[in-house]
Amino acid sequence: MGRMGRDEFVASRKMPLVVVLDNIRSLHNVGSVFRTSDAFRVEKVILCGITATPPSAEIHKTALGAEDVVEWQYYPDTMSAVEELRSKGYGVFAIEQVQGSIALQNFAAVEGKHYAVVLGNEVKGVQQQVVDACDGAIEIPQFGTKHSLNVSVTTGMVIWEFARILGWVK
Repeated sequence: MGRMGRDEFVASRKMPLVVVLDNIRSLHNVGSVFRTSDAFRVEKVILCGITATPPSAEIHKTALGAEDVVEWQYYPDTMSAVEELRSKGYGVFAIEQVQGSIALQNFAAVEGKHYAVVLGNEVKGVQQQVVDACDGAIEIPQFGTKHSLNVSVTTGMVIWEFARILGWVK
């Protein structure tokens, strides 16, 4: 199927997108984020707070080895990660339903810029102080009775849209 090997993946050009997980409880969700990040060659996954890190059998169960090839980093608190990303020139956006958020389909990326998206805890979402520290917020419009999606599903949708916006998908 023309899939990359480990060394080829590690050396390959990455999409200029970092995924930041803010206190994610489910190791299966973390694994799923790694797997999706591998599929789209995301630059890095940042794991914060109570978010578990590899190696972990539960993460591996859904990551299927993606945790071994996708670059990742751990921060004890999400604010430190956001501050460092912003200091390096990343556009940092919380994926959250808040006043003034941009609908995902209306987000306009700047060519050549690197981005980071912060996804929050399965119950509490992205911490308010983290939302406030970001450059903005992006939300996925929803039309049913529920107003939230599973964090791994949300991550997949956001990565796909960034891949499209940034020209990785034609």
